[in-house]
Amino acid sequence: AAMELIQQGDIPSVAEVARRAKVSRATAYRYFPGSSALITAVIDASLGPVRTFPSTEADGRKRVEELFTVTFPRFVKYEPQMRAAAQLALEHWAKQRAGILKEKAYRRGHRVGILAHALEPFRNSLSASVLDRLHKALSVIYGIEPHVILKDIWGLDEQEVEAVALWMANALVEAALREAEG
Repeated sequence: AAMELIQQGDIPSVAEVARRAKVSRATAYRYFPGSSALITAVIDASLGPVRTFPSTEADGRKRVEELFTVTFPRFVKYEPQMRAAAQLALEHWAKQRAGILKEKAYRRGHRVGILAHALEPFRNSLSASVLDRLHKALSVIYGIEPHVILKDIWGLDEQEVEAVALWMANALVEAALREAEG
């Protein structure tokens, strides 16, 4: 029910999801005590396969490229859910900062592990500091953020978003490899 409501452009409350799912509010709150738990479940359902990116590609460049080309179509499919998660994280940050957040803050961060797996082939060819910087840099362009910027501000379509994000990823990998050589 939450997935449907989000797909329609709403970020529902637990009570709204209970109503749509035709279950009691008590039942819904037992499973989802707040919006953090609800959005976590939505993102788990949406991006589960992405989180277990199973590549065994030994070439680091190819593995990073594979990650982007395999997972970006899923980001497109579940873009409303991902935007809802980003919106909730921003809202919770503001409420927490103001001291008015009444539930556990919603935190994103699965890309850290996903990218760590993609970067594993570089472990022996890049220093720890260069690998760490590459990991952090790729985390900026892997996820919903390039969609928000490139679609909303630049007006690009999904294929162009993926192409630009992949170009940036390749440029970052090449920069890290050049730094390791120099």
